[in-house]
Amino acid sequence: MSAAETAPLPAPALAEIRAARERLRPHLLETPVHPWVGEGLTSILGSETRVLAKLELLQHSGSFKARGAVLNILSLDQDARARGVTAVSSGNHAIATAYAARQFRTSAKVVMLQSASPARVTLCAQLGAEVIMAPDGATAFEMAHQIVAQEGRSLLHPYDGVQTLLGTATLGLEFWQQAQQLDAVIIPIGGGGLCAGMSAAIKQSNPNCLIFGVEPIGADVMHRSFAAGHPARSNGVQSIADSLGAPFTTATTYTLCRQYVDELVMVTDDQIRGAMALIFRELKLAVEPAAAAATAALTEILRERVRGLRVGIVICGTNIDFARYAGHMGAH
Repeated sequence: MSAAETAPLPAPALAEIRAARERLRPHLLETPVHPWVGEGLTSILGSETRVLAKLELLQHSGSFKARGAVLNILSLDQDARARGVTAVSSGNHAIATAYAARQFRTSAKVVMLQSASPARVTLCAQLGAEVIMAPDGATAFEMAHQIVAQEGRSLLHPYDGVQTLLGTATLGLEFWQQAQQLDAVIIPIGGGGLCAGMSAAIKQSNPNCLIFGVEPIGADVMHRSFAAGHPARSNGVQSIADSLGAPFTTATTYTLCRQYVDELVMVTDDQIRGAMALIFRELKLAVEPAAAAATAALTEILRERVRGLRVGIVICGTNIDFARYAGHMGAH
C-alpha cells in the first residue's frame, strides 16, 4: 500500500506540538521572524499592510526539513538507530536526513532524483550520507521501500508521518508565538506536509487566521487533489520550484490541508523569479525558488486580499548553488 492510500493521521494537538518543540529545542534553532519593511514591498501592498517573514532558511541543514528529520530519529529506539535511516528527496529532505543522522551518529542512505542539483547531492555526501539516484519520484519511493525491506532502515518520509507532521507543526506554533498575532499566513505546498502541520498549529491557536496554500503552476498536486476530492498523483513537474515537486499527496496531507487551508493559489515561474529578486533586493537573501513561492503569492495573487492585514510568510529554506541562482535571476 502506498503512502497515498493509507488512512489519514489525526491533526496533532497543541499539547503534542508543544512537547515536540521542547524535544527539538536542544537540537535545532528558533529561527527569527523579520518585519519586512521595504519600498518595493510597500509599493505593492501599501503602507498599511504588515508583513512578517519567518526565516526558516537559517535553520540547521538550510530548511524546515530538519525539524521532521530530527524528530523522526529521536523517536527511534537504539536498535532502529543502529540500522540507520533512508529518505526520498530532490534535495532539502535528503540534506536534512543526512544532517540529522550525523548528529545522532547513525547512517543514512538517501534516494535522490536525477534532476536534483549536483550541489545538493554533494552536500548530502559531505554530511556522510550514501546517495543513490532515481529517475523519478515514484521510482525513488519504490527504491526506498526496498532499502527498508532489505536493510531494516527506517524510512523518514519527506512530508507524511507522525513525527514529520509534528516537526512542521512546531514551525507553525513557533511562528505564531513569535508574531503574537497574524491575520493571514501564506505557506508553500509540495506534498503538503509543511502546510498541513503549520496550518494545524496556527488554526488551533486562532481559528480566525486565514491560511493560504501556494503551489507553482506545473507542480500543483494539491490543487489536483482538491479538485478530485481525494489524494492525487502528479503528472510530472514542470516548474523551477523543484523542491515543491512532490509525486503525490497523501491521505493525511490532503485531509489536513482540506481541514485547515482557506484557499489554494498558484504562481508562475516568472512570478517566483520576481519574488526571488525582491527578496534579494530588500531582505538581502538568495533563496531557492520554492522559498520564494509564498512571497510570489503575497505580491501577485493575494495582494488585494491581504491589503491592510498582518501577514506571515514562510521563507522555508534554501539549498541552491550560485550557478542555478544566477541562472534564475538572469532569466528574470
